[in-house]
Amino acid sequence: MNALSIDNFGGLGGKLLKPVQGLRVSSVLLAAMLVLAGCSVAPTYERPAVNTSVAYKEAADAKAASDWKTAQPAEDMARGEWWKIFNDEGLNALEIQALDANQNLKAAAARLSQSRALRQDARSGLFPQIDAGFGATRQRQSPASQGLAPDANTTPTTLWRAQLGVSYEADLFGRVASTVDAATADAQRSEALFHSVRLALQADVAQQYFLLRELDAEQELYSGTVELRAQSLKLVQRRFDEGDISEVDVARAKSELASAQSESFGIARQRANAEHALAILLGKTPAEFNFTPQPLTRLSITIPAGLPSDLLERRPDIAAAERAMAAANARVGVARSAWFPRLDLTGGLGYESAKLGDLFNWSSRTFLLGPLVGTALTLPIFDGGRREAGVNRARAAYEEDVANYRQTVLTAFREVEDNLASLRILGDQTKAQDDAVSASNRAANLSHVQYREGSVSYFNVIDADRTVLQQQRAAVQLDGERARSTVNLIRALGGGWHGPLAPTETQAKNDAAGNKM
Repeated sequence: MNALSIDNFGGLGGKLLKPVQGLRVSSVLLAAMLVLAGCSVAPTYERPAVNTSVAYKEAADAKAASDWKTAQPAEDMARGEWWKIFNDEGLNALEIQALDANQNLKAAAARLSQSRALRQDARSGLFPQIDAGFGATRQRQSPASQGLAPDANTTPTTLWRAQLGVSYEADLFGRVASTVDAATADAQRSEALFHSVRLALQADVAQQYFLLRELDAEQELYSGTVELRAQSLKLVQRRFDEGDISEVDVARAKSELASAQSESFGIARQRANAEHALAILLGKTPAEFNFTPQPLTRLSITIPAGLPSDLLERRPDIAAAERAMAAANARVGVARSAWFPRLDLTGGLGYESAKLGDLFNWSSRTFLLGPLVGTALTLPIFDGGRREAGVNRARAAYEEDVANYRQTVLTAFREVEDNLASLRILGDQTKAQDDAVSASNRAANLSHVQYREGSVSYFNVIDADRTVLQQQRAAVQLDGERARSTVNLIRALGGGWHGPLAPTETQAKNDAAGNKM
C-alpha cells in the first residue's frame, strides 16, 4: 500500500494505518543501517616489507651468528637484565637505582599512561553514553505565541524535570572502530617508546660506569707515574749535587714530574664530570653521589649478534615506528568514513511536572526520541573539498610513517654493523697495543740501565718513560672503548637475546588480522 492509498483511505482505519506504515518504513531503514554497522572503510594494514640480509657483514663468525639463539650467555640471560652478563655487582646496583629514580624514565612512563587514557577515551565511543539531569525552568510565553491579543496577560510557568539521556553512534562505516584502532596503536607506540627510553637509560648507565672505571685506571696509572718521576727527580738531584750531571737533567726531571701531575689533574676533572653525569642518571644530585674508585680491568665477553631479520622484533624503536604506521593507517579509515552517512541514536526518559512534589508521580513520566524512531541520519553532500583533503592528508601521513619506519630499520642495521666492526677491530688493536706496551717497557728498562752506566743522556730516559706512559694509557683507553662498544652493541641489538615477541609486535599482528574483512 502506497502513501496515496493511505491518504485516500477514509475513516479511523486510515488514520491508524499512516503512523503504522511510517513506523514500518522507519524500522526497515533502521535495520538496513544497522546491517552496515561494523563494515570498515579503513585500508587493511600490512607491515611494509624491508630488505634484510642473511647475516651481518661485520659478524666475525658466520656460523656463530647463525647459531646465536643457543649461544651463551643467551641461555641464562633475562631479556630485561642484559647488564648482568658483565658479572659486576656494582653495575647491577646502579642499574636498579636508575630504573627506580631516573626522571626521564618517569616522564616516559607518564606519557605511556596518557596514551593509554586516550585509548580508553576512544573506546568509550563503542558504548552508549548515558547521563542524568535534574532541574527546573521558569518561562513566560508571549501573547503572540499563544494567539492572544497583544495586551493579553500570560502567566509564568515552572517546569521541573528529572530524566536520563541516552546517545549512541551506530558505527556504520568503521569511524569509531578506526579511531579506537588508531588510539590503540598510539598506546602501543608509547609503550615501545617507553622501552626504548628504558633501554637507552640502562645503556647510558653502563657506559658512564665503564667510563668512570676507565678514568680510575688512568688515574691509577698517573699516580704510579708521578711517584716514579718523583723518585727519579730525587735520584737526578742527588747526582747533580754530587757533580755527576748538569742542571739540565734536573730541569728535565722536574718538567716531566709537573707534566704528569698536570695530566693527572686533567683526568680528575674528567672523572668528576663523569661522576656527576652518572648521578643525574640515577636521579640524584651530584652532591648525593660518590663513586668509589675502581680501576677498569679488561673484559672478555662475546656478544652473539643474531640474525638481521630478528632485529625487527627486538628493537623497541623499530616497534614504535611500526606502531606509528598502524595508527596512521587507521586514521586513513577515519578520514574515509567522512564520505559516508553517520547514524546517531538519541533518546530521553524521565519525569516532568509543574510542581516539585508531583515530579516523580507515575502520571509525570515522559520520554523523547529523535526523528526516525530515535535515529538521526546525516549524509554529507558538499564541503568544498574538506573530506578529500582529510583523506589525502591521512594518506600522506601514512606514507611518511612508512618512510620513517624503513629509515629506522636501516639505522638499526648500521648501528649493529658499526659496533660489530668496532669490537672486531678493537680486539686486533688491543693485541697490537699489548705488544707496544711490552716493547716500550723493555726499552724504558734498558734506557734506565744505560743512563745509570753513563752511556746515554737523561733525555733518552725521559723519552722512554714518556713512551711507556702513552702506550699504557692507550691500552687502558682501548679497554674502556671495548667495554662501551659492548654496551653499544647490546643496545643496538635491542637489549637482550632471549624472550618472547614484544607485546607491541604481537598486537600489531593481531590488529592486522582483525582489519581484514
